[in-house]
Amino acid sequence: MGFDARRPPDPALIADCVHCGFCLPTCPTYVLWGEEMDSPRGRIVLMEQGLSPEADLGAMAVHFDRCLSCMACVTACPSGVRYDELIEATRAQVERNHRRPLAERAFRRALLTLVTHPAGLRLLAPLAGRVRLPGSGRCAALTRLAPKISLRRAWARLPALSAARAERRGRAALLQGCVQRVFFPEVNRATVEVLTAEGFEVRAPSAPRCCGALALHCGYEDEARARARATIESLEDADVVVVNAAGCGSAVKGYGRLLADEPAWAERAATFAAKVQDVTELLAGLEARTRPQPLRLRAAYHDPCHLAHAQGIRAEPRAVLARIPGLELIEVDGWEVCCGSAGIYTLLEVEAAAELGRRKAQA
Repeated sequence: MGFDARRPPDPALIADCVHCGFCLPTCPTYVLWGEEMDSPRGRIVLMEQGLSPEADLGAMAVHFDRCLSCMACVTACPSGVRYDELIEATRAQVERNHRRPLAERAFRRALLTLVTHPAGLRLLAPLAGRVRLPGSGRCAALTRLAPKISLRRAWARLPALSAARAERRGRAALLQGCVQRVFFPEVNRATVEVLTAEGFEVRAPSAPRCCGALALHCGYEDEARARARATIESLEDADVVVVNAAGCGSAVKGYGRLLADEPAWAERAATFAAKVQDVTELLAGLEARTRPQPLRLRAAYHDPCHLAHAQGIRAEPRAVLARIPGLELIEVDGWEVCCGSAGIYTLLEVEAAAELGRRKAQA
């Protein structure tokens, strides 16, 4: 069967694509394979076909699954095609209307359940980083990619409230993230230290455990909506909601669209989304109150796809880093092509993700 009547890809957005091909050299899967159906314009053709009741979603699903949702095509497109909205709607349709093999369904569900529950991650993270399974499959990739962290670091907690250490500018709420708070707690800690030094009181509640970005990326729309509502309830009383993970920021800024058809939440979600800023976006717009210490390094800056493409934020991180005396930033060739991470893509499409990662590291 084809797509159902619940929020299918908008035919008007599909019609915006004129198939010019500007997206092709920026699409990571097209760069890898040169296959038209694994390019943005090819997938848009499939979306149009999916609107037909006779469509074979099983044959199409593999091409939608291979998409990293990096949104480089959105940046490259001269016609302003909203591929981000199209692939988001399409993935939800695929999950509702395409029956995956049992083992595939079980793996996806188990993986999403694990990574979106910080408590469970905290128990497994120290072990995952020290066990290395042989081979090139999904489980081997999971153990290979997991960083080595101690039990103490995995269970580190931020204060629920941190006072401003300069003249008070307002109250910020920090979205701690699910993977971020367990595997990279120093990023959250540094974010709080910088914000408080710049005059923000920072609230960092343990809830929500996940903002719903990964569920949305996988097409689990109902779960993503539930996580969005929980996030709004936890953080909406702040003056600004700060995010330091690009994928999370992109999803949270889209809450207005995600909950647009829920009368009790639509306006609330739009108001909340308008408060959300990436930490570099916020800092770049402020007159700095701190004087960074010199740091004499040559550093290559990597643009996260969901920051540069989905949120359109490229200048702001560079502006913040430029404040550091002695730091020389090096631009990376092929910055617009994804590194292959894309949420849990590294564990679902292992070979493609690994090759994109190798190319990015070489660049």
